[in-house]
Amino acid sequence: MKLEIARGLFLAASLGVASLCAAAWSEPDAKLVARSDVSEHCPLPRLAQVTGPQARPDQDLLLFMYGLSQSLVGRG
Repeated sequence: MKLEIARGLFLAASLGVASLCAAAWSEPDAKLVARSDVSEHCPLPRLAQVTGPQARPDQDLLLFMYGLSQSLVGRG
């Protein structure tokens, strides 16, 4: 392969990588939702109390969370 062709392919590949990085870098801004917008989309009245099953944590939940955090330590 000639040097000019290799340089051209390298330039095209580097521009492609740079454009992908630029596209990934531009993240949308955080926006706050106004309180009036939330009330319009709520299917229940504001004063209605929803009673559902109460969640009871398992006895081993803390141990499970500790194990999850320890498994991520080695990757950092």
